[in-house]
Amino acid sequence: MRISVNGTQHDLLLDPRTSLLDLLRERLDLTGAKKGCDHGQCGACTVHLDGARVASCLTMAVQAVGRRVGTIEGVSAATGALHPMQQAFIDHDALQCGYCTPGQIMAAIACVQEGHATSPEQIREYMSGNICRCGAYVGIVAAIADAAPKMQAG
Repeated sequence: MRISVNGTQHDLLLDPRTSLLDLLRERLDLTGAKKGCDHGQCGACTVHLDGARVASCLTMAVQAVGRRVGTIEGVSAATGALHPMQQAFIDHDALQCGYCTPGQIMAAIACVQEGHATSPEQIREYMSGNICRCGAYVGIVAAIADAAPKMQAG
């Protein structure tokens, strides 16, 4: 099968039972998406599929054929400049241990692109599928609120 990940085409022979998360981590060495609960409940494995956020642990790799997969590794600019959301997470200290951060950032980018970052309450609601065991939620909400206008302007 042919799968596009972060703009690069990959021709792969896969077991049809392979999850997108396992494909990314084990076959393509893209380890940003984390295996947290492996049940779609924590958000650590969040990636984009045709621009929409998905739990890659619950998405079969075959579902990505002919579609665009985006991971945290593909978020920054080709020049190396950080994505506004990545920079906002740094600026607002929106991480502690960092384990959930890639999934949080991918969900946060989608939250803004979906138009669900207009208030702290709305951000909390639309980010509720991403768990942070360290409790960095105040910084996460502030980072999303800060990055949203920058993403919409750029």
